Amino acid sequence: MVLALAATATFMTTLDSSIVNIGLPSIARTFGVGISGAVEWIIIGYLVVIAAVLLTFGHLADMIGRKPIFLTGLVVFILGSALSGLAPSLLLLILARLFQGIGGALIFSVNVAMITSTFPGRERGMALGLNMVVVSLGVAAGPTIGGIITQYLTWRWIFYVNVPICLLVLSAALLFYHEQRPPRKEREHFDLMGAAVFAIGLAALTLGLSFGQEWGWLSAGTLTAFAISLLMLSVGVYVEAHVEHPIVNLRLVTNRVFAFANISFMLCMMALFAPGFLLPFYFEQLRGLSIIQTGLMMTPLPLMLAVVAPVSGTLADRFGSRWLSPTGLAIACFGLLLLSQLNVQSSSWDII
Repeated sequence: MVLALAATATFMTTLDSSIVNIGLPSIARTFGVGISGAVEWIIIGYLVVIAAVLLTFGHLADMIGRKPIFLTGLVVFILGSALSGLAPSLLLLILARLFQGIGGALIFSVNVAMITSTFPGRERGMALGLNMVVVSLGVAAGPTIGGIITQYLTWRWIFYVNVPICLLVLSAALLFYHEQRPPRKEREHFDLMGAAVFAIGLAALTLGLSFGQEWGWLSAGTLTAFAISLLMLSVGVYVEAHVEHPIVNLRLVTNRVFAFANISFMLCMMALFAPGFLLPFYFEQLRGLSIIQTGLMMTPLPLMLAVVAPVSGTLADRFGSRWLSPTGLAIACFGLLLLSQLNVQSSSWDII
């Protein structure tokens, strides 16, 4: 039940992101704006908010329990989805997406922890693999579902579709999800200064990385974002080293396995999912495909993730992940090299 609840909630937040990608051209036409600039905030704003508050919500979950964080995340995500669908202007749509990002961060902050705390070590890899299957299906189904919704209804329904499903998850979580509350003494301390400093630092970093290409990597805006990020994160390290209950346990960062696993995972996700933003425009505007055809052409990567993830999880339980990760990264590098060769003459099978 815990796996089903955690995975379904993550499926919806992941589905939302991939659905919005496919709907960007239609949203841009509705509000009479170009495909770059302000409309990018529909996606980037959502991610900036998640990056800014994810650490804080994770720490808060350790203090007060995962269930209240999970339930609050579902409520906020439902409201944010409804407001996004109702938005009468691009500005209000972006603001609704920022609010929706808070809900996404609340859900993401406890999703994996709910699973790892429930399953014993010998079953944990398989459980995480199954969770990854659901995440991948969210990415895979998003373009196709988004294409059908956008073509036959309107782009507003790509947000409305979240509401009834998340209401069902919320009801099930209220009835079936039970956890042991942490001792009260652990819930009385919160590192407000650390939370604020890391939120600003991580938001500025995400902003700089997201708009660096558009603004120019040496432009005043990009350099300012990176400077603010460096300053705030440095202050954050100092603060965390001098408070009794830090949001970030600095000993984790000095753990070589933990540090390199996170760095490699971040770089891998950047490499694998960056093309996902550009491909809808490549398919629709350069190749002249319909929205539904575009959605179908976006599915091979996440579908393969869904097929391989449980196998990888089982192998990790049995043999460990020491050789699985570098092998996977090598295969991903080769796939990205092939993807970089696409042009206007590329066949469907080349793309697949």
